[in-house]
Amino acid sequence: MNASLKRQQGLTFISLVFVLGILAFFVLLILKIGPIYMDHNKVTSALAALEKTPDVETKTEPEIRTILSKRFNMNYVTDVTGDDIKIIQSGNYLKVVIQYDVIKPILGNLSVLVEFNNEIEVGLE
Repeated sequence: MNASLKRQQGLTFISLVFVLGILAFFVLLILKIGPIYMDHNKVTSALAALEKTPDVETKTEPEIRTILSKRFNMNYVTDVTGDDIKIIQSGNYLKVVIQYDVIKPILGNLSVLVEFNNEIEVGLE
């Protein structure tokens, strides 16, 4: 008999566990990071809605913060605080900057840090 016909093929149990472990880690990573980006999408949509608000450049800073706060509360956005929102007004010019970080634990002492920086500009400088 030819020895090459009896050669083993396929994965051993150890290599199968290793491959499944790596796959499980990446699935866990996606399940932890996915909601962060879905919340960020809600923040960008709130900024886009603010940009389309009529006469938004004439509103005061507290009114703008109230508009954003209502949208964040309605969409359950908890990662953005009042300190993360910076509003610059000058005449008919308005710039709103939302800059925030999200830190989520992955496993044990392993965490993921995601930084976001969004801004809109309305009116003439």
